[in-house]
Amino acid sequence: MFTLLKKEFSNFFSSATGYIVAGIFLLLTGLFLWVFPGEYNIIDSGYAQVNGLFTLAPWLYLFLVPAVSMRLFAEEKRMGTIELIYTRPIGKWQVVGAKYLAGLLLVAISLIPTLMYYFSVSMMAEPVGNIDSGAFFGSFIGLLFLAAGYVAIGIFASSCTDNQVIAFILAVTLCFFFYFGFDLIASLTFSGTTHTFVASFGINSHYTSMSRGVIDSRDIVYFLTVISLFLLATRWAIRAR
Repeated sequence: MFTLLKKEFSNFFSSATGYIVAGIFLLLTGLFLWVFPGEYNIIDSGYAQVNGLFTLAPWLYLFLVPAVSMRLFAEEKRMGTIELIYTRPIGKWQVVGAKYLAGLLLVAISLIPTLMYYFSVSMMAEPVGNIDSGAFFGSFIGLLFLAAGYVAIGIFASSCTDNQVIAFILAVTLCFFFYFGFDLIASLTFSGTTHTFVASFGINSHYTSMSRGVIDSRDIVYFLTVISLFLLATRWAIRAR
């Protein structure tokens, strides 16, 4: 499994994919937080907070994560190399796990440099260090879980087709639905406790909860459940093939 993980991860950086994804994410977040005027700009807000990063990141990852994951199975199918992997002494769960961890590792690498924003704002605060660290790191952990869920959805979409464009579109659609779709359904159809219940099936509800700086076990269980379900669906998809 480790050999396959190493191969998949190195493939991201042997081509331009890894550099492009990490570069686009860091460039766009940097521009919105420090350069472009508006609600996300840290300096314009006048407060020592990085909330704009955690508002922008889920929408950026909505497109960038599918761009990473679309090739993981689809390209192997198109080139016919997936059969070579299956003939090796490695289980299908190990194949799924290696590809999933490779995609997740790349997304995590793109997120780690954003810690610079926290330290920069902390140094600019008055007094120095006057920043809500709990909210930042709660949001950071929540964003890692969100990205992990997106990657699981992305490799499932990739396992369903040998066309990378179709895999990308399917992954974006599913990620959007699980991030915002349940909120939309709840707001259009329900109210009160029913609204809260329906919205709780969506990623946004649990991501927002973690962004308050409180790591609730219910939010962790939700993300682990979503990840497990899509990895299981991926396993079924390649087994059916």
